[in-house]
Amino acid sequence: MLFLAMEFFDFHHHKKYIKNGIYNLNIGDVPPSCPYSVGIHPGDIDRHNPEKQLDQMKGLILEDCFAIGECGLDALVSIDQKIQEDVFGKQIDIANEVKKPLIIHCVRKFYEVISFKKKAEQAMIIHGFNKKRQIAEDLLVHNFYLSFGKAVLYNLSLQDILKNTPLNKFFLETDNEDFKIEELYRKVSEIKGISLEQLNEQILENLHTIKNG
Repeated sequence: MLFLAMEFFDFHHHKKYIKNGIYNLNIGDVPPSCPYSVGIHPGDIDRHNPEKQLDQMKGLILEDCFAIGECGLDALVSIDQKIQEDVFGKQIDIANEVKKPLIIHCVRKFYEVISFKKKAEQAMIIHGFNKKRQIAEDLLVHNFYLSFGKAVLYNLSLQDILKNTPLNKFFLETDNEDFKIEELYRKVSEIKGISLEQLNEQILENLHTIKNG
């Protein structure tokens, strides 16, 4: 009964009907009346006019905007690496200016993303983390947060990484997967050996920390 009664924060999702979480807003859409993030995904960069995109993005940073993102670097998209890095850097500048954390999308560019950390004055959270232990450790050493998703439900090595991730350095998310965030919270409470109440309180405390710098 307690499990059913509790509300669980979904750190990164794409579903407008979820109110207790951070909705990933696409540029051009109308901001919802709940927490959201807005940014330029590396795969969505307009290589011909990224400045226009950045201006559009800035126009969407309203009261309910919780974070800047998804933004970051991706080795598998066709956008030139230098353009990606320029747009990423400018979004970090915007986050510094408006004092909002950054939700990072990263594919095979983790050490390049780490090199941008010194530029950021706000918290940086790697969303959908699903990589090897060494990468997790290197990100944590550089004061990144990690947000874990559905893979934790079945990936044993990822479960082990999460087990060794400090309680004050992670979040939980559904992203665009079709499952209930409650399942993930329940699994993580087992992995960490803490109650659902403790886990829920810790996530909310982590949110407060990144929101307030």
